[in-house]
Amino acid sequence: MPKIPIGATIEAIIDFLVTNFSFLTIAFTRVMEIVIRAIENGLLFLPPWLFILLAAGLTFWLTKKRGIGIFTLLGLALIWNMGLWVPTVSTITLVLIATLTALSIGIPIGILAALHSGVNRVVQPVLDVMQTMPAFVYLIPAIPFFGLGKVAAIFATVIFSMPPAIRLTCLGIKQVPRELVECADAFGSNKWQKLFKLQLPLATPTIMAGVNQTVMLGLSMVVIAAMIGARGLGGEVWRAIQRLQMGSGFEAGLGIVIVAIILDRVLQHFGTKKN
Repeated sequence: MPKIPIGATIEAIIDFLVTNFSFLTIAFTRVMEIVIRAIENGLLFLPPWLFILLAAGLTFWLTKKRGIGIFTLLGLALIWNMGLWVPTVSTITLVLIATLTALSIGIPIGILAALHSGVNRVVQPVLDVMQTMPAFVYLIPAIPFFGLGKVAAIFATVIFSMPPAIRLTCLGIKQVPRELVECADAFGSNKWQKLFKLQLPLATPTIMAGVNQTVMLGLSMVVIAAMIGARGLGGEVWRAIQRLQMGSGFEAGLGIVIVAIILDRVLQHFGTKKN
């Protein structure tokens, strides 16, 4: 039985795109590297103690919960004490850019999928593939297009973390009671008024759950992304694995957990508040 040339076809497509469009991805990489460096330098411009105090005050102000503010203060202070401040800032920058990019693409696609059944029928199988494909596979096309480094890591992280934003945005809008939509139609609302004044506000808790999952998946990629030069806390874990430095690897892993808990609690509060 002849073998179906799936792998050869995909490789030929990637080679064609790299040959004809690599100048665009290289230019994009140069711009993104400048943006990433500017954000990192901006965050590192602040002394760590001042950054920690501001972060603790911000989380307390956003959540109105003293426990989250105290955890942010102690958690970031512990990261600073372990000598992982610069990798942590690098990780926060990577996750911030990747998450914002994934949300800016995923939420509009989720809205389109909820409002148009044809778009939904196309999007759902693609999301199934994106969510079941091993995360390491996303590193393969990232390298020839963007080279080794943080831009390729951001590309792979965006692809890996985007599906929850699309699925839960679509689900939240579809769960808006039909009676309310018909009532809005009866009062003469156009589709934009229905979307921004009825469907999106009611779907906000579900959308925020998608945002939360997107951030968590972005953080879960930091170690995998370190394999292509993303550095940060994931790079510290990867280096510890290569050198069998168990203590250093555990410290870097603990730093990732602290950042994840802070972001998770703040985003959970937003979803609960809207609900």
